[in-house]
Amino acid sequence: MLKTFTYAELQEYNGQNGKPVYICFKGNVYDVSGSDLWKTGRHQNRHDGGDDLTDFLNQAPHGETVFTRFPIVGKLE
Repeated sequence: MLKTFTYAELQEYNGQNGKPVYICFKGNVYDVSGSDLWKTGRHQNRHDGGDDLTDFLNQAPHGETVFTRFPIVGKLE
């Protein structure tokens, strides 16, 4: 069973202090820690780990299929 995250809990997973980097898209929480583009907890100097990026995908040069590369670790409440 997947963990259910509150938004406050999700924000803890920002890649700082040894924490993994989690982001949310359409209610799914993904572990993007393995991506070199997220290794500092910040992506393209625009997005922070621990955030819901659902409303920002339209600004990205890629589609939502990019999320199939990463494991789903939970759901956002």
